[in-house]
Amino acid sequence: MAVRDRLLAAAEVFDAWRVVPRLMIALYGVMSWHVAEWFMHLPDPSGTQAAFVSTIWGGAAAWFGLYVRSGPQKGSA
Repeated sequence: MAVRDRLLAAAEVFDAWRVVPRLMIALYGVMSWHVAEWFMHLPDPSGTQAAFVSTIWGGAAAWFGLYVRSGPQKGSA
C-alpha cells in the first residue's frame, strides 16, 4: 500500500469520526461553562454582562444544532 493510499484512508477515518466538529463542540462547551461560572461569581452583574452571557449560551445552542445536522444525511450512503 502506497503512502498516498494510507493518507487517504487515514483522512477518511478522520472524517468518519468527525474529529473536528466534536473538538469544536467540546471547546465551545468548555468556554460556555467558564462564562457561566464567571457570571455566577459576579457580585452585581450588569445588563451588559447578562446580555453577553445570553449571547454565548444562545450560540451554544446554535453550535449544537449545527453539530447534530453535520453528520451523514439519511439516504446519502
